[in-house]
Amino acid sequence: MRYRSDPAQIRGSIVPLMTPFDVDGAVDHDSLANLVEWQLANGTHGVSIGGSTGEPGAQSIDERAAAIATVTTTVADRVPVVVGTGTAQLHETMELTAKAVELGIDASLIITPYYARPTQEALYVWYKTIAAEFPDLPIIAYNVPSRTAVDIAPETVARLYRDVENFVGIKETTKDFEHFSRVIQLCGRELIVWSGIELLCLPLLALGGQGFLSATANIAPAAHARMYELWEAGDVEGARAIHYGLHPLVDLLFVETNPAPGKWVLEQRGLIRSGYVRPPLITPTESGLATMRSLLSEGEQYLTSAEGFRMGVPA
Repeated sequence: MRYRSDPAQIRGSIVPLMTPFDVDGAVDHDSLANLVEWQLANGTHGVSIGGSTGEPGAQSIDERAAAIATVTTTVADRVPVVVGTGTAQLHETMELTAKAVELGIDASLIITPYYARPTQEALYVWYKTIAAEFPDLPIIAYNVPSRTAVDIAPETVARLYRDVENFVGIKETTKDFEHFSRVIQLCGRELIVWSGIELLCLPLLALGGQGFLSATANIAPAAHARMYELWEAGDVEGARAIHYGLHPLVDLLFVETNPAPGKWVLEQRGLIRSGYVRPPLITPTESGLATMRSLLSEGEQYLTSAEGFRMGVPA
């Protein structure tokens, strides 16, 4: 947790890990540890678990805590660990966040409460209440209106940033690029702003964002890390080439509901033992697989090698 006291260091490509399950649906901690090691070997700047790509809504609090333990133990302070600890219920969010703090996370990613559709005032109270319970933990809002049916307004983000000392940033998973800009304009460049939309990762850096959590980094970590590094080095054309080169892999991940397509890729490449997704999701359909294979071939040069990390040939 060496980054907890200076969350501004949490920059670059932060992979929002998929949570591997075995063929019977149990969390596969060996595959999870293998994914972490593969990510770190290929330049990933930070590791996150517990976001939408990790299927948190299909797991119990204890399962999520056990996965966090595997990630923090495997990472061993080599890069920052940012953990999604939010749920739709305050007491569960508090419980999981407390467990994550004990496990040594660097920052907590708190999703806006889903289904209930709280007002902006309710969102302000929600984040302020959680932050007050963990004053030494950097709190980052996770705004993903396509999944939660609520959008945290830029003005609410600015109010929290002004009033709550350990409220330090936001992961914006909205295609409304104006939203990104207004958040930064209202809060200033010191607010941590990450993109959770794959094709807005590079554009956000131009606005002053500090990095991104792209689901595509689950299958192409080296390309994502390189894209950020090229941007930081001033090689805009090089970063732009990777951005456009990744388009087929981005499309692949959303042929059917994320993370089912990405897990299929990871299984096929031997990085996890099974591509199982928990209900209500299903593994890719035959028609989906046909499209995915075509996109995989188109974007193959941007896939990261699995050499040295294969867990066996899938059945």
